[in-house]
Amino acid sequence: MTEPTGGAKPTGGAKGPDELRRQIEQTRGELGNTVEQLAGKADVKGRARARAADLRDKAGAMTVQLRSSAAQAGHSVQDRAAHVGPRPVRNVVQAGMRHPKPVLMAGAAGAVVAVGVVRWRYVHGHR
Repeated sequence: MTEPTGGAKPTGGAKGPDELRRQIEQTRGELGNTVEQLAGKADVKGRARARAADLRDKAGAMTVQLRSSAAQAGHSVQDRAAHVGPRPVRNVVQAGMRHPKPVLMAGAAGAVVAVGVVRWRYVHGHR
């Protein structure tokens, strides 16, 4: 077997006991950080909880944004309906916005009448 010649030192070696201790402490710190990172990656439940909380926050923000957009769209439609068209139509639209129940009931009654007429025509052969 051959032995190293010229008393060559391995590269990166300590130059004394103090240097060796410092390198050991540095290596321990790096190893501790690596272990913490690996433990964090292995904590599936914790990561799932964090992801769920993040998604909840995003969903809440999106809900607020969508509500705001819907409110703006609703106001825009109301404004256009109230200011566009012939005067009698505008009056009806404005009355409908002030009193929505009668408008809904009238619409439901109209739908019932329409279904009745279609059914009567079908039964009596007037297709």
